[in-house]
Amino acid sequence: QAQLVESGGGSVQAGGSLKLSCVVSTDANYCMAWFRQASGKEREGVARINRWGGTSYVDSVKGRFTISKDNAKNTLYLEMNSLKPEDTATYYCATRSSGWCYTYNLSDFPYWGQGTQVTVSS
Repeated sequence: QAQLVESGGGSVQAGGSLKLSCVVSTDANYCMAWFRQASGKEREGVARINRWGGTSYVDSVKGRFTISKDNAKNTLYLEMNSLKPEDTATYYCATRSSGWCYTYNLSDFPYWGQGTQVTVSS
């Protein structure tokens, strides 16, 4: 069973940058994704990367966020630039036992990290 541990969250001003990391206890060579949950809102998908390095982003972060992974280090990353106050949320990484990534359905991802808080002030 995979265990995931996120790090890299923090507080920044609007326009700033942060880079999140997620270390997987097993193998990062599967579909991996970043989700976020703002206070009082549902958890939503942000970006995903499949086994072959193909990536997908939700419209609200396109051009600002970059997802990547280092299979040798079993680590997933999310580089976030031009941050906005609306990016404030707890960010979670997740993975599933397949190399394919099709959706952001929470039920498709059985393995989750504990989350890391990102706060963007105006």
